[in-house]
Amino acid sequence: MKKLLKYISPLAPDDSGACAVLYELGGVVVICDAGGCTGNICGFDEPRWHEKKSALFSAGLRDMDAILGRDKRLIEKLGAACRQLSALHPRFTVVIGTPVPAVIATDLHAVRRMAEKETGLPCLALDTDGTAYYDTGAEKAYLALFETFAKEACPVRKGRLGVLGATPLDLGLTRADRLTAALRAEGWDEVICMGLDSGIDEITAAASCEHLLAISPAGLKAAEYLSAKFGTPFTAGCPLLPAETVQAAAALNGKRVLIIHQQFAANALREKLAGCTCDCATWFQFHRKYAQEGDFRITGEDILREKAAQYDVIIADRDLMRMLPDYKGGRIDFPHYAVSARLL
Repeated sequence: MKKLLKYISPLAPDDSGACAVLYELGGVVVICDAGGCTGNICGFDEPRWHEKKSALFSAGLRDMDAILGRDKRLIEKLGAACRQLSALHPRFTVVIGTPVPAVIATDLHAVRRMAEKETGLPCLALDTDGTAYYDTGAEKAYLALFETFAKEACPVRKGRLGVLGATPLDLGLTRADRLTAALRAEGWDEVICMGLDSGIDEITAAASCEHLLAISPAGLKAAEYLSAKFGTPFTAGCPLLPAETVQAAAALNGKRVLIIHQQFAANALREKLAGCTCDCATWFQFHRKYAQEGDFRITGEDILREKAAQYDVIIADRDLMRMLPDYKGGRIDFPHYAVSARLL
């Protein structure tokens, strides 16, 4: 029962992460569900729903559609949506899996082929199932995008940086301006946040980037793919942290500190706490290559409660602290939208 949550709310799932990557890219995105997953994504996990338009739909599966696997009806709906949106010139279509197609074993590869035949557009069919966390879905979406659209090499533009993993679920931001400003201040002439304030053309021209930056583990596999295909170098790190968190943490000295966030953001904050002994932990993807000796992945609430007493201060989203009612040490808020749905 490690994944049983008794104190905190469910964390953003993989279908939400996939939608976060695809939201602004100009495709027709269909969440293969009866409406409940789409309501959760648009109501809680996708803050851009309230300020940026996107062709994002629910398949609206009825009981017998799901039970009998009526894929043809789904494809007919997708074709009708593309025709109605023809004035917007959609560039591709997407079918995003949820627990419904996972339970009935929908053949998403067959759905992809049927969709391409119906619409004449490339189709991505992502086998998300709602049981993994958001970063797994985002990782699948990034990789599928680049495998489908970034096929051709193009001239490298000096000073152009491509950012992977920048979604509201990680940043708590609905626009890329603060992130691009921080990276320009580091000397980059042009900063492209793939999927945030950018479109499919930037995905297609990924090979033109001089360098890639994965700011969360969700973008790491895509960065490795592009590096292998085009030779583009990449690094991992998170250049944008909440100012209030950094300021509060700067006052710590000689403390034993635990930082909880996505791995690259936690690592970035640790670098700013030179006077402390810091370990980093995450509920999400954990790569040993980017970890230090005391770092660990949280696999359940009990794990964190057992380890919390070892630390003088815990830096984490305040919603996570509900699972530590008896913790007597210091607490510093480190917002993570995928945990608490709080924007910066």
